[in-house]
Amino acid sequence: MSLLQHIKSLIEVSDALEMQFSNMIQLQQHKKGTTLISPVQTCNYLYFVKTGVIRGYYYCDEKEITNWIAKENEFGTCFYSFLKSIKSTEYIKCIEDCELEMISFNDLQKLYNKFPVTEKLGRVILEDYYLKLEERLLSIQFKEAKERYLHFMTNKPDLLNRVPLGYIASYLGISQETLSRMRAS
Repeated sequence: MSLLQHIKSLIEVSDALEMQFSNMIQLQQHKKGTTLISPVQTCNYLYFVKTGVIRGYYYCDEKEITNWIAKENEFGTCFYSFLKSIKSTEYIKCIEDCELEMISFNDLQKLYNKFPVTEKLGRVILEDYYLKLEERLLSIQFKEAKERYLHFMTNKPDLLNRVPLGYIASYLGISQETLSRMRAS
């Protein structure tokens, strides 16, 4: 699915908005392992994954901590950096070869000003992000490791064969050894 098709599933898109939006979208292809953003950069783009998988992560005590994973038809960005226009605290990296559609923060603001219906789009994207973030936070705080893994298996089963186990373990807040034991039992 393209970003425009996805947007049409969320809001009503006029011909004028479609034309403006099409002119602002950038399509990029990246190889597996490509770093899109690092902490020395400001994240100026909202990424829509057309194909592939990307992840956001940061370092804590020299360990990589996976903050989020986005696959086809999902958005990914360093939201804090994107919204505040400050240097990122995390990396964004391609886990697979990716085709990404991107819109810049400035272009998104122009759309909000010219087409008020796009403000609903921004709200829907942020609501989805917030719900995923809170669900993850509550899961890490209140669920046992096995419950977190079962939830991940139920909600993102296709990622189990596409994302290295170390990244999944980090996302779930457990060690890779613990994840391997759970998968074996």
